[in-house]
Amino acid sequence: MANQNDSFIDEVTEELRRDRLYGAMRRYGWIGILLIVVIVGGAAWREYSLARKRAAAEAWGDAILAAEAADDPAAILAVDPRGSTGRAALAGLLAAGEYAGSGDDAAAAETLRGVSDAAERAVLIDLAQLKLVMLNGSDMDPSERDAILTRLSRTGAPFELLALEQKAVALVDAGRSEDAVSLIRQIQQKDGLTEALRRRLSEMMIALGAEPEPADMADATN
Repeated sequence: MANQNDSFIDEVTEELRRDRLYGAMRRYGWIGILLIVVIVGGAAWREYSLARKRAAAEAWGDAILAAEAADDPAAILAVDPRGSTGRAALAGLLAAGEYAGSGDDAAAAETLRGVSDAAERAVLIDLAQLKLVMLNGSDMDPSERDAILTRLSRTGAPFELLALEQKAVALVDAGRSEDAVSLIRQIQQKDGLTEALRRRLSEMMIALGAEPEPADMADATN
């Protein structure tokens, strides 16, 4: 008899639990449904936004390639960046390269200065300024050239080694050949030198009448 009573009590207790659970679901279930809708909707919107961005980037890239194929720097600059300052800066860098390739260094320099003034990403500003020095360094104000290269050649900067190379070129232009050779030897001891940069440094050493290291001599003559 006791067992039957216990069993009956358990059943009643279980029924009460179910009633409470169903009641809670009826009362608060909409919250869970709303959360699911928000999560699914958010994921769908994110995918939609990414797809739009990809499409916009592809359309911009196709337009840039078409302008490059036409060998028209002005057409490159005219491509709508679709509100992206990064795309505008990249277009400016590409257009500057086209101007320089066609021999219009003045237009190339003006375009690079425009990129440097308008770009928001530091790496694009640095690249534009480095290209400006490489293109027009000997005609720049020496103090401006030195200020740019000092900033770009700081330890850990993205274009540190290339900026140091341009510093050596500036020293040569200033008639300070011994200082240039000393700087080149310091650059050659740094990590991360590409073969192309190592070769250029070796060739500069030879042009300055300095004796490069044997390995550098081999690189310069290959």
